[in-house]
Amino acid sequence: MRNKKKRRQYAFVIRQLTAREMKRKYARSYLGILWSVLNPLLSMAVLSLIFSRMFQKSIDNFPIYYLTGYILWQMFTGATVSSMTALTDNKQLLLKVKFPMEIFIVTRVYTAVINLIYSMAAYAIMLALFGVKLKGTVLWFPVILAFLVLFSLGMSCILAVGYVFFGDLKHLYTVALTLWMYCSGIFYPAQQLEGFIRTVVFYNPIYVYIRCLRKTVMYGQIPAAGEFVQMALWGGGICLAGWLVFQKNRNRIMERL
Repeated sequence: MRNKKKRRQYAFVIRQLTAREMKRKYARSYLGILWSVLNPLLSMAVLSLIFSRMFQKSIDNFPIYYLTGYILWQMFTGATVSSMTALTDNKQLLLKVKFPMEIFIVTRVYTAVINLIYSMAAYAIMLALFGVKLKGTVLWFPVILAFLVLFSLGMSCILAVGYVFFGDLKHLYTVALTLWMYCSGIFYPAQQLEGFIRTVVFYNPIYVYIRCLRKTVMYGQIPAAGEFVQMALWGGGICLAGWLVFQKNRNRIMERL
């Protein structure tokens, strides 16, 4: 009974902290949360103008192809980049209130998921405009998202711990994300790649999630069993690794803060 009450309290805290994060993110914006809808649309428009003709023979509905990858990439980067500073940003609360430290990381990841949900409004509009007919395979989307959330949560824990002890990690991660994005097949047909770079892209966990979402939404296909295994191993494995790193360094984190 006591554990159930604690879980309710923690869930309430996460909701309140998420509301605070959303307000802070759009505090100086007139459009506020609408930017979660407009941002993917604007990005899609720009990239479509640049690459549509280049890939028109190899990619049908390039704007949707790009947007499908972009919204998942934004969710992942939004979660991990913001979570990296979650502990240091909430130093005073951690020292004064006896909350589990994980709450602040979970909150940042949850906020990224909420932003993704808002972005789905723009995604749904574009699917309708481009005449993409959804099939029953789209019901696999929550499964794909769940695996991606686990992966993001694990990465977030590792990055948050690393940032406490090594502040330059934030700048290094920004550079790494640029390379990671180009290896994720967001705006180009990865199947046309050859050799080593093709292997790198196809075993890139983010690309696996993007590829599977494209299958379920754009092509009405269920991801192969091997792809589900990949998503589960990446999601569960990295989440477990992040939890272990966090638990191992819990006391050192409080001492460093």
